Amino acid sequence: MKADPKGVLTGVHFLDGDHAACEGAIAAGCRFVAGYPITPSTEVVERFAARIPTVGGLFIQMEDEIASSIAIQGAVWGGKKVMSVTSGPGLSLMMEHIGFAVWTETPCVWVDVQRCGPSTGLPTQPAQQDMQQIKWGSHGDYEIIAISPNSPQECFDLMIKAFNLAETYRCPVFFMMDEVVGHMTERVEIPSADKIEITPRKYTKKKPGEFTLYATTEDDLVPEMVKAGDGYKIHTTGLTHDERGYPAMTIQAQEKMMSRLINKIRQNAHKLVDVRMDSCEGADVVVVSYGITSRIAHAAIDEARANGLKVGHARLVICWPFPEKLFAELAVKVKAFVFPELNMGQMVRELDRAVAGKAKVISVPHAGGTVHEPKIILDAIVEATR
Repeated sequence: MKADPKGVLTGVHFLDGDHAACEGAIAAGCRFVAGYPITPSTEVVERFAARIPTVGGLFIQMEDEIASSIAIQGAVWGGKKVMSVTSGPGLSLMMEHIGFAVWTETPCVWVDVQRCGPSTGLPTQPAQQDMQQIKWGSHGDYEIIAISPNSPQECFDLMIKAFNLAETYRCPVFFMMDEVVGHMTERVEIPSADKIEITPRKYTKKKPGEFTLYATTEDDLVPEMVKAGDGYKIHTTGLTHDERGYPAMTIQAQEKMMSRLINKIRQNAHKLVDVRMDSCEGADVVVVSYGITSRIAHAAIDEARANGLKVGHARLVICWPFPEKLFAELAVKVKAFVFPELNMGQMVRELDRAVAGKAKVISVPHAGGTVHEPKIILDAIVEATR
């Protein structure tokens, strides 16, 4: 493998999704990964461990997922772009530190190659069963960003987007793959480094003594950063804290902090809408999907259209924040939505809430282990037209 000086493996390759995600992370500037082996995500870190020494980075296999999820945050404050990689059981162990990343506004990317659960489940089989956990799994109120690719090419392209969003909003960004996308091999085109848009970390230009760690303005709710060791006196804590980063055990401080951290995402939710729309204008039924399920849905949609049904397709690329305004507006134009997922009905709850009874919402759940048969989605489309 011959990469350019910035580590970008330029050219056309045949890669599986796990390997493409690794290449996307390196191209985005990720130089530190901590993780613990877990199927079906291990190939991401195996490739990273082999590739990263050539560009001056580091992979460390920690003793478990708990240690991994805090090691990456220390590296952020040391100046690195970082990632951790896991699957469902490991993600469950990371939840407290995900809350810590939110509260300390530590930009980092978590890759979750989803498999069947609960518990150990089916380690080598696909599912989309962690979609609600990433949003609500850590205690407290918070907002995150979650991206769902449906191909190895998107595993590369959207990984760069994930890192850019983590830096823009200083929050955890989740890269929600599934076993099929992680292990399918397809053509992946990787551009040269000069054609890849990278969002730099927003480091302050203020001098020590002039800088306040969590100070923001009304126009920009995301604070600037500094690196440990650069002479700034900084303090990070999971406790409720003031703008200096020091614990502030008051209701007022909690309200101020909570409001800003929530609003820096919610007030920018319109910028974070990424839904790939196909023939939704004039459709009677719109199929909503994400990840591998979006590719299965295509077969059902094509057959439905061949039978004369007016069917659109809305594919969620960014799942969190959920694009509720888009679907609320679409709900007055269509008869029904059909939502297949490799879970027993998780994101469909968000759709149902956004639609608010203005159109039918038909969930097409699947316990995982395999993908849907297209006929099952087709039958739901036909039912939706009645």
